[in-house]
Parts: sequence; structure tokens; C-alpha cells
Amino acid sequence: MLLMRTLLFVPANRENMIERAHGAKADVIVLDMEDSVPPAEKETARALVQKNLPSLKAAGKTVHVRVNHLDTGLTRDDVMAVVSPDLDGLAFPKAEGAQHIRDLDVIIREAETRNGVRPGTVVLIPSIESAKGVLRCEEIALASTRLAGISLGAYDYTADLGVARSPDGHELDYARRVIVHCCAAYGLQALDTPYGDFRDEAGLVKEAEYVKSIGFKGKYLIHPAQIEAVNRIFRPSDEEVANARKVVEAFDEAVARGHASVQVDGRMVDIPVAKRARDLIAYAQEIASKEGA
Repeated sequence: MLLMRTLLFVPANRENMIERAHGAKADVIVLDMEDSVPPAEKETARALVQKNLPSLKAAGKTVHVRVNHLDTGLTRDDVMAVVSPDLDGLAFPKAEGAQHIRDLDVIIREAETRNGVRPGTVVLIPSIESAKGVLRCEEIALASTRLAGISLGAYDYTADLGVARSPDGHELDYARRVIVHCCAAYGLQALDTPYGDFRDEAGLVKEAEYVKSIGFKGKYLIHPAQIEAVNRIFRPSDEEVANARKVVEAFDEAVARGHASVQVDGRMVDIPVAKRARDLIAYAQEIASKEGA
């Protein structure tokens, strides 16, 4: 599983912010050429992405770029400019159906071929940001084999509903549940919307803990100050890893004796429980490898 606990948006027209991103501890740096960039600076942003992709990659960063939506007429030029061996993925805003994804997939494949990248290498993360996108989430999930996850864009979504983005986020519950279920069904990672107030760490922690509890695997961020808390929340604790190892060891011993389940600390452990424990151990090892622990 790709490590995407934290995905930090960085305005692609702000070279000073891109420079600081070289040292950020987010799992993914997302150079944003869409909402963070005013219309007059789109070409500047594109050029700065091209300039900085090699150094970000050399710094060991996983790098995504958020391109503009197909309706803007900018998408093709965005993709052709940024797809390279230094790019890991693309974030696609305001996905509302399979055709959006299929059209974008064709453009990405052309850019990969033209720019010396093996076809299918660049992963894609569409963002659900409207009621129509929520209703078509499953067809979006199935529209391309290059999808690695699906994200929620809360502010456009709540605007589409005609409601305010509230501190408790109850208005996002249905969309979040749909995205989580579609991702679980098709082997994708559900990625949550940014928390808007980067000064409110308590609110960020509460929201991140909640979305993790319902199945999200990571969260987009708008400020470097949010990285540490969200990385910590989505990292399995030492106790969780130790318990998982205990579960796997006991289950493997039971299987060797010809049993299909075993009790561990009063809880029944069978194949799905053991699988979840193995997955947690592998995920923790991946995080430790990335963080040099």
C-alpha cells in the first residue's frame, strides 16, 4: 500500500513555499496548480513545477501535482508539462463521473509515452467535490486502473449542497461513508479533506481520529504545522503492533495444529482478523522504513 497518511498542498506559483516543502515530513507533497493559483499565474505555476520536480524527487519526496479540471481547457497542457520520471501521481479535482477519469487517463498515457515514463506509472487520485460526484463514486473508482485512492473536497461539496462547512463536519458524513466504502470495495485508499484552521490543532486531531476510525487512510493538509499530528494519528501505535504480532503468532500456531481459529486474550481470531493484523504489521514496517526508525 502506498504511504499516504499526510498529503501537503503547496501552491505551485509560490517558489518559496515549494523550497520549504523539500524539508517537509509529509508522506506526499502535492504541488497545487488548481485552486491555490490565480488564473493569471497558471503558466508560472506550471513552469515552477517543471523546475522543482527533480530536486523534490532527489530529496526523497513522493510528489503529486493537482492539475486543473478538464472544463478549464488547461488540463492537457498541465499533464504534458508535469508528467516525468520525477512525478509519482496526479490529483484531479471535481471528478463527477467515469468519463472524466477515462478522458484524463488517455491524456496521462500520452504524456507518459511522450516523456519517457512507463505507461501506467503515474497514479491518479480523483477528488469528490459535489453531490453528483458522490452519487457516481463507484463508477469513478472503476474508471481507471491507475487510481490509488479517492479524496473528499469538503468546501466545494458543501457549497454544492448549499450548507456551511461546520466544525463538527456532520454535513460530510454521507460523502465520507460513500468514499470509504467505494475505496474498501475496490482496493483504494480513502483520503480525507483538509482541515481548514491550521492553528486549531485540537480540532485537527479530533477530525483526523474520527475519519481514521471510519476507514480513511490519510488526510490532505494545507499547512506544514498539521503534518506531525496527522502522521502520528495514522501511524499504528507500538501497542497496536505488539498486539498484532501476538495475534499473528497465535493464529499461525493454531493453523499448524490444524485449527482455523484461536482465542487471544479472550477474543476469537480467525482468518480475517489475522489478515488485518498482518496488514497492520506490514503498514507499520513501511512507515518505519520511510521514517528511518
